[in-house]
Amino acid sequence: MDNAQVLAVSDWGLAFGSVLVLLLFLVIGYVVVQGTRVQLAWRQRVEEGDVDAIQTLVSEEVNRWKTARMPKGMEPSLWHGVQSAELLEVTPDSFRLSAAAEGQYAQVSGDRRQVSSALREGMKLTAQLVDMAFYDIPNVMLPYVQVDIYSTFRDERGSSQQCILSTLAERSVAAEIDWEATEAEEVVRVFGGRYALDDRGNALPIEPDKPRANGVPSVFYERDDTRIED
Repeated sequence: MDNAQVLAVSDWGLAFGSVLVLLLFLVIGYVVVQGTRVQLAWRQRVEEGDVDAIQTLVSEEVNRWKTARMPKGMEPSLWHGVQSAELLEVTPDSFRLSAAAEGQYAQVSGDRRQVSSALREGMKLTAQLVDMAFYDIPNVMLPYVQVDIYSTFRDERGSSQQCILSTLAERSVAAEIDWEATEAEEVVRVFGGRYALDDRGNALPIEPDKPRANGVPSVFYERDDTRIED
């Protein structure tokens, strides 16, 4: 094979390789464009108040949380609460989640004692879920999300889970919160979360659908001596 034939074969190889690269870029570009169009279509449906679209997108993300690995640095009890979340209701401008929180116990001076109340754990969970609901669900940017926290109550008839904390969060308010620096209790207070305490500071069952009175929680604290006890 003379030099001219070698050059011809080489030229064909280069041309063929260039065509393959061009086709690969075209395919990737098509996939990216189509994916973007799909995302924009979902976003438009949500902005138009399409309840079915909102239901689909939020349900997919909530289900993903149930199988996702715990984020680094998060308390196991808090992530367990996130994974207990369920989608209860969807409207054109909001959706509603429920989740479960229980008091935390540890060995203290040889005794098993409660180190964090169900309500305090519920506040941590509320703050986490509101954060995730507003900022972690693709294509869903609704103005409101409600989070209802349930805990276990026991009596002579057995045990049942009842709501102890209900919070209707507004995106415009969430945008003003420093999520890294603000304590969960303060986040709940800012959103006007509702809860009630007995005379010993234990959380009482509340009705999550009860209208809020001027956005003020059932127990509204301003002084240090009225803050929630663990």
